[in-house]
Amino acid sequence: MSDTPIQAAEAAAKAPADKPVTGPATPVKKDESFFSFLAWLVLGVLILRSFIISPFNIPSESMLPRLLTGDYLFATKWSYGFSRYSLPFSVPLIPGRIFASQPERGDVAIFKAPPGNDVDYIKRVIGLPGDEVQMKGGQVWLNGKAIPKVKVADFLVPISPNTDCGPGFDSTDKDGTPVCRYPQFRETLPGGKSYTVLDMGQTPQDDTGVFIVPEDHLFMMGDNRDNSMDSRFPAVEGGGIGIVPQENLVGKAAVMMFSTDGSSEWIKPWTWFTAARWNRIGSVI
Repeated sequence: MSDTPIQAAEAAAKAPADKPVTGPATPVKKDESFFSFLAWLVLGVLILRSFIISPFNIPSESMLPRLLTGDYLFATKWSYGFSRYSLPFSVPLIPGRIFASQPERGDVAIFKAPPGNDVDYIKRVIGLPGDEVQMKGGQVWLNGKAIPKVKVADFLVPISPNTDCGPGFDSTDKDGTPVCRYPQFRETLPGGKSYTVLDMGQTPQDDTGVFIVPEDHLFMMGDNRDNSMDSRFPAVEGGGIGIVPQENLVGKAAVMMFSTDGSSEWIKPWTWFTAARWNRIGSVI
């Protein structure tokens, strides 16, 4: 017996709706998706580190008192323009220097040091193109005028694996903590830029001839004046840096991202926190 119209309608209501006709499902290729993501990630990191901001660490005491061994900082890559030295491994993809901007006296700059141009250095800009720079009795002379140098309170830094006082500079602070105690002075450049430097005593590099900074070059000095192989010394592999071409600039030191006194141990996770110099993190350079 055939269904009545009502029974047919009820059966139709209970039946599942027809599915749309589609082609076979396209399988997701997980490997391709992962490698695509990885490629974009690498490209993004390369662009960030080449043209925007990049991390650097401080391996020596040549920039005491401002920078300590164990400091990690960010440098802005756009501040002085871009060259091959802005790129990872100094890949020669940028001819000369583009969007060039001259540093100011007193800037703390990162650059590739001649003659090899393969090692990052960090020093303070003292002389610009055309300047005459000289040291007399441990004081900087710029264009025939002495840069003001005023004695201030000694610089104290706690003794740790990342500090080496040198003979005669180990001491204690008022709480009895072992520290390195260094004579500290404040310099003020033309234009008003002021910063502190260390002067340990009379050394041969405290008295020099007159250096005339060529066009497109910079005269760079470490703030730790008696412990810095800088533009006062000829450019020698592993030694002085001479007068630095502006093309070798990598970036401008901007902000402290981390600092450690070197006392941490991987097998002791709590030392990762006790070794940190928390008061330095976030400070503007």
